[in-house]
Amino acid sequence: MLLLRKMVLTKAELVSSFQNEIRILLHLCGKVQPAMVDYRPTPKQRSLIELLRYLTVMGPVMVPSIKGGAFLPDLWTAGEKKAEALNFDAVVKDLETQSAFYAEAVGAFSDEEFRDGIDLFGMSGTKMTRGKWLVDIVLCGHAAYRTQLFCYLKACGREELNTMNLWAGVDGAM
Repeated sequence: MLLLRKMVLTKAELVSSFQNEIRILLHLCGKVQPAMVDYRPTPKQRSLIELLRYLTVMGPVMVPSIKGGAFLPDLWTAGEKKAEALNFDAVVKDLETQSAFYAEAVGAFSDEEFRDGIDLFGMSGTKMTRGKWLVDIVLCGHAAYRTQLFCYLKACGREELNTMNLWAGVDGAM
């Protein structure tokens, strides 16, 4: 008997999840005040602006890397170089483009590609499906880094922010 492997998420649901992450991230960016952009919890941690610059690179490099089956270090380096020059407003404008980016880039994957196993970083024992890489690295990365941004905002005095801001991307009472 042939066992069909099915995706847990449809392609449209995965794209929607990426777009929701961008929506929440942009909501949190709207809570940043100019004096906060250089905040960093400790000297060796990223500043708030460095964290956001990283997010301009992560998805736009990792998705084509996953599609191609191997990490693209030259694309990453070029992305980092471009991001270093971005001020806060430019970072937000860049992040605003990612909703459309995810629709196009993730939409270009075939169902077979989602299920195909790759060793993204060329390390023995790290072979996973492209779909799992997309979720584990990119989607979960967005959730983790928006949580870090939320914590930075709280540490900078944005005491009014709550779980609704972090998980729903809206201002609201608990």
